Amino acid sequence: MSTKTKYVYSFGSGKADGRADMKELLGGKGANLAEMSSIGIPVPPGFTITTEVCHDYYEAGRKLPESVKPEVEAALKKVEEQVGKKFGDSSDPLLVSVRSGAALSMPGMMNTILNLGLTDASVEGLAKKTDNPRFAYDGYRRLIDMFGSTAMGVEHELFEHELSKLKDEKKVKLDTDLSAADLKELVKRYKAVYEKATGEPFPQDPKDQLWKAIMAVFNSWMGNKAVEYRRIERITGLKGTAVNVQSMVFGNTGTNSGTGVAFTRDPNTGENTFYGDYLINAQGEDVVAGIRTPEPITRLHEEMPKVYEQLMDIRQKLEKHYKEMQDIEFTVEDGTLFMLQTRTGKRTGTSAVRIAVELVKEGFIDEKAAISRVNPESLNHLLLPQLDPKSKNKPVAQGIAASPGAASGKIVLTAEAAVAHAEKHPDEPIMLVRKETSPEDVAGMHLAKGILTSTGGKASHAAVVARGWGKPCVVGCEAMKIDEKAGTITIAGKTLKVGDYLTINGSTGDVMIGQVETIDPSVSGDFATLMGWADKARKLKVRTNADTPADAAKAREFGAEGIGLCRTEHMFFGDERIVAMRKMILADDVEGRKAALAQLEPFQKKDFVGIFEAMDGLPVTIRLLDPPLHEFLPHDEKGQETVAKELGIPVQKVKDRVEQLHEFNPMLGFRGCRLPIVYPEIGDMQVRAIISAAIDVKKAGKSVLPEIMIPLIGTVAELKILKERAIKLADELIAASGVKVEYLVGTMIEIPRAALVADKVAEEAQFFSFGTNDLTQMTFGFSRDDIKSFMGTYLKEKILPVDPFQSIDVEGVGQLIEMGVKKGREGRKAKHGEHLKVGICGEHGGDPDSVAFCHKVGMDYVSCSPFRVPIARLAAAQASLAEGGKIARDK
Repeated sequence: MSTKTKYVYSFGSGKADGRADMKELLGGKGANLAEMSSIGIPVPPGFTITTEVCHDYYEAGRKLPESVKPEVEAALKKVEEQVGKKFGDSSDPLLVSVRSGAALSMPGMMNTILNLGLTDASVEGLAKKTDNPRFAYDGYRRLIDMFGSTAMGVEHELFEHELSKLKDEKKVKLDTDLSAADLKELVKRYKAVYEKATGEPFPQDPKDQLWKAIMAVFNSWMGNKAVEYRRIERITGLKGTAVNVQSMVFGNTGTNSGTGVAFTRDPNTGENTFYGDYLINAQGEDVVAGIRTPEPITRLHEEMPKVYEQLMDIRQKLEKHYKEMQDIEFTVEDGTLFMLQTRTGKRTGTSAVRIAVELVKEGFIDEKAAISRVNPESLNHLLLPQLDPKSKNKPVAQGIAASPGAASGKIVLTAEAAVAHAEKHPDEPIMLVRKETSPEDVAGMHLAKGILTSTGGKASHAAVVARGWGKPCVVGCEAMKIDEKAGTITIAGKTLKVGDYLTINGSTGDVMIGQVETIDPSVSGDFATLMGWADKARKLKVRTNADTPADAAKAREFGAEGIGLCRTEHMFFGDERIVAMRKMILADDVEGRKAALAQLEPFQKKDFVGIFEAMDGLPVTIRLLDPPLHEFLPHDEKGQETVAKELGIPVQKVKDRVEQLHEFNPMLGFRGCRLPIVYPEIGDMQVRAIISAAIDVKKAGKSVLPEIMIPLIGTVAELKILKERAIKLADELIAASGVKVEYLVGTMIEIPRAALVADKVAEEAQFFSFGTNDLTQMTFGFSRDDIKSFMGTYLKEKILPVDPFQSIDVEGVGQLIEMGVKKGREGRKAKHGEHLKVGICGEHGGDPDSVAFCHKVGMDYVSCSPFRVPIARLAAAQASLAEGGKIARDK
């Protein structure tokens, strides 16, 4: 017997149909409103329309299921009974808010409508009932604006234009300076804007308003800003958004009312202190939108001491109940406090680590839970550069520190300009400077190195989004004036143009003119504690990709357990080295090549010595020369003339050699293992440099573990030829040295054919390292250097869920990797009775989702850039804990 699907869940008056663990169905907001109601926190009554309705709405071509309507009517009647007011009553109307709420937080990305239910008749009744005409007409003009711009597609700027025009006419600065009569006039103008834009008058039937608002929220699920946010955050698999309809409480009835957003702990630092903003005589959107600069929450105890004390009690109660830092929204109506929302608070990496560690110390959670609480990507916050204290650039203005870290960038004044600049100059850092940001700006915000706004507080849109993404942000810099039309900003009496450099310190709120040098962070304190817990939990080892002793030392400081990829080609650049390299390429015969390589060998050896010393006792995987030779020669005439002059040869010889080496598809050409097969002397020089460096370091009393990696093999024969030559040369050098040096010879699996015959390859290779960049290129037939022209469309059209160069394509490329690991291990075991060591060394090694995949297929290690080592360590721990279904990493 089938049971009827329940689409609507009520809450309020200390009771609720739903619970906190029903986020998939009720969304985060709806589930937590139900939970707060159940534990006795003052919540205005309302109801939640489930995410299943959103799913069904889109399945039916944006049409609501018929069965949802009677459930909404019944839930609305229940709210009327609890509040003692009727929806649509002209003398004392029940007004409601209509808000979105997905299972995962998407701040500001979807629609909200407040004061719904006001009409020409009921606004007069509300004014009379409250004896506050100003309050009534302020609510009505807000409804027309929100309903028009969100439900009916009227441009918000059209309403803003009328508001600015009226303020100019009345010679006032703030909305709050407008009188009741002024607001009545504004309502008239807003209605005219609405009618002109929609072709129909503003609806006077509250039920009509309600259904249009509900559909507007569902429609916003597929709005551009929401879709873009989910793409950036890699949020997938959700049914849609829920809709929360809740009786209105008003923070704009006068000086005994207000609204605020707060965090139970500081979301920037993690300090156990109440943190947030409030505004007197305002509605919630005023705080979030950053239109007015609010007051810090700690000052509320001066203006409303009883309310502040009650808030502090609720703060403690919520943390104890959820065992987690909470982000709360509240409204005070005529001295009475109401809670409108609680949710797990977004925070910086610095804050996440401190809160997780302190919650363990306070006995709320255990170490495993602490590991799961920190998103690995957010550790970027702790690894962000800080401003060099020796810098002579002094602050010229101060704003509110909203998201930590230092950033310098070229000024852009719109999100669109940021996108255009990034496409044209991808390597130039951008500083997005705005009066305030809105959800429409997310694409530009994501590309910016830092964000600076002239208004807004710690809970404004810019602050919340920047913290979530780990971008330095300063808000509320009132000393800055922006002239978007002229393309300038004025700060400290100086005018800067678009394209000029500006620097912000998101940890202090300082703003500086020009570009400021930065210094690197270190691992200590709570960060070191959490990393220690993660290291106990994880099975995967974490190595680094490093080509210099400095990078190797930094990676070791961050916890790297060896080098998984040292790219030798990066060592051939530099004045003397590139000259010798070019001599080798341009040589006419073997002897000429050997002579040039003899000049290069001391440089190679010196670099390897430094790296081995930095990695004392840890394995170092060194990849033999991989890129095609043409990359070391200039292709322009001027550059070719310079090379000819340097080497004392005719310029025509350089041109001829460039032409000989030209390839139509260098990615698939004369590179990798093919180079030493044709020119064995190249491989010999590199093996000599590696082994002789290892011998010298071993003689100096340090432990050295070199691993020689032969790249781009597609057949067993390629590997066999080069391995046997390398072993013969290495063993001769070691025997002559009088010291014992252990070494391995393995290969990089980056050609699909190598993965397919991995069992045969493993008979020759002592280790595998999957080069997932090339493996992805060759499996998809994509060039990672040229995908920008179409990848954006592929992601938007959901042809691919994520850029496969950012996160491993588990379905396709992953299948080759899993096969390669399994067959490789079987082949090695069968032939030699040994375990085959397997790792990954592409950029995917620092991507948490890819790390989880590497754990799943049983790899021994991942390797990533130095600054992503802590991210990989934490992701590996989470993958290990998740194996038993203990945790699910929050996006």
